[in-house]
Amino acid sequence: MISIKPDYKTILELVTPGSSVLDLGCGNGDLLALLVSEKKVRGQGIEIDDKALFECVAKGLNVFHDDIDTGLAEYGDKSFDFVIINQTFQQVKRPDVVMREAMRVGRKVIIGIPNFAHIKARFQMFFGGRAPVTQALPFEWHDTPNLHFLSILDFIEYCSKRTIRIEDSYFFGNSRRVWIFPNLFAETGIFVIAE
Repeated sequence: MISIKPDYKTILELVTPGSSVLDLGCGNGDLLALLVSEKKVRGQGIEIDDKALFECVAKGLNVFHDDIDTGLAEYGDKSFDFVIINQTFQQVKRPDVVMREAMRVGRKVIIGIPNFAHIKARFQMFFGGRAPVTQALPFEWHDTPNLHFLSILDFIEYCSKRTIRIEDSYFFGNSRRVWIFPNLFAETGIFVIAE
């Protein structure tokens, strides 16, 4: 049996069968391919990295080469049932633009973020005096695509200040769900956003 990452499994459960999905910053297309095969979604990805784009095409996915920081002007309002931004939000240059556009074109938005305040990261910073490298934060400081180093609490506060409603949230450690003190113990968080 193929092992599915906990965040992928949760997104798979959240997305309605046969729905339309736009995956912003879809990477190599693993999540989108899973949604297409398991939920029969009409999926489309947007990816800026050439190598990842080729991997998506090799999987038979419908993916456009574009920069999500410049907006989604070619898409109409609420043209997708779900917009997914998984492990990409911390990499965009203009998070407000990406969030606003995702909410405009999607009926629901699913956002997955790494938690830079996870206990392993805190220990590495405090005791090691170095930028953390963990399973959820696998990049060294000089080679990271991340531009924003947010925590779960930072994201919740970000949504609150913009009156963005978080419908649901899920938190994960290395291999299982985290139920208590997610800002300390969760490596990643998944949020369902709606207007």
